[in-house]
Amino acid sequence: MILALNLFIATYILLLVFSRYRPYIALASAALYVLLGILPLGEAAASVNWNVIMMIAGTMGVTFFFIESKMPALLADIIIDRISNVKWAIITLSLFAGIISAFIDNVATVLMVAPVAVTISKKLRISPVPSIIAIAIASNLQGAATLVGDTTSILLGNHMGLDFLDFFVYRGRPGLFWIVEISAVAASLVLLAVFRKEKNKISLDEKAQVSDYFPSFMLLGVIVLLILASFIPDKPPLTNGLICMALFIISLIREAAAKKDMGVLKEAVKSIDFYTLGLLAGLFIVIEGITKAGVVDAIAGLFIKISGGSRFAIYSLIVWASVLLSAFIDNIPYVATMLPVVAGIASRLSLDPALLYFGLISGATLGGNLTPIGASANIAGLGILRKEGCEVSVGTFMKISVPFTLAAVISGYLLVWFVWR
Repeated sequence: MILALNLFIATYILLLVFSRYRPYIALASAALYVLLGILPLGEAAASVNWNVIMMIAGTMGVTFFFIESKMPALLADIIIDRISNVKWAIITLSLFAGIISAFIDNVATVLMVAPVAVTISKKLRISPVPSIIAIAIASNLQGAATLVGDTTSILLGNHMGLDFLDFFVYRGRPGLFWIVEISAVAASLVLLAVFRKEKNKISLDEKAQVSDYFPSFMLLGVIVLLILASFIPDKPPLTNGLICMALFIISLIREAAAKKDMGVLKEAVKSIDFYTLGLLAGLFIVIEGITKAGVVDAIAGLFIKISGGSRFAIYSLIVWASVLLSAFIDNIPYVATMLPVVAGIASRLSLDPALLYFGLISGATLGGNLTPIGASANIAGLGILRKEGCEVSVGTFMKISVPFTLAAVISGYLLVWFVWR
């Protein structure tokens, strides 16, 4: 166990220090777990969750064609066309980004919606910084609302055996979707206060044009088929992943045939985030290794000792520790590591695991909004601003992100406890 623990700590330190090389670090660490005999080769290969890998890859591919069709840009334009001033434009765009990110990767959402905010800012000759920050943190917030909205949601769904509809109603009670949405409403009220003085009038010269609606039907197909799959009893473990990959392949073939250009294949494959997929594959093996070695049980025991075995204390510890840690580290490796820990804690204390699972996801997802580096969506938003010549300080970012995050976290924290205690 000592060997496995030391290797795990070294892996995490390297993941934090060398963020560009995270997939290689995770995969190298996974190889060491096998070479050092901590985990047999056969068990290592089996520990990679291919359903999760295929769901992420397939959804990313379908999303690529959806973005290329300009449907998101058209939807944003329609919304802005009905808004009177900058304050409501920022609030509406952030809510729109949140809704989109419940079904599409957070970074992709920012890349879709942020250009609209930049265009409005240029027309009015105002800074795009506040609106881009609002869009980024709102997209990160609502990514956990559905099974396909975020990598952490996919990890949670697979670990708990959740289907698409379980995020809305789970065991007869409100699911994670409603917890996230109520948190989003609370956070949006904070944004109203932050942007109360932004009253410039806005208008759009022209709307985006959509010539191909097939990608929109494919994205809708992913959602509908995942819902239908929820009703299949004892379905094969790869069902959701195969659905997402099948619709991606159909989209790929159809696009190549329509354009008569095989170059689209290269662009579509490039749209898949192999960085995240490689990171996850390595982490699955690493986590299986520390589980087999007893490290996960030891961490669970430490959490129980710190909390004194109190249900409320352990819940609060998981939520707020997740908020603080996710403000500085990527929430994907954190959630992947903590899911089995939370399972161990719930088992030892005879707690309803849903309370701790939902607390973990709420804290880890929302905590990433505290700092510019806490979430990939934030990094993407700041990258867009940098291209526009706007360097954003940590202080400027946190003037918006801190009140937004606190409102969302406190709302989710109280609601999860009230529903699942």
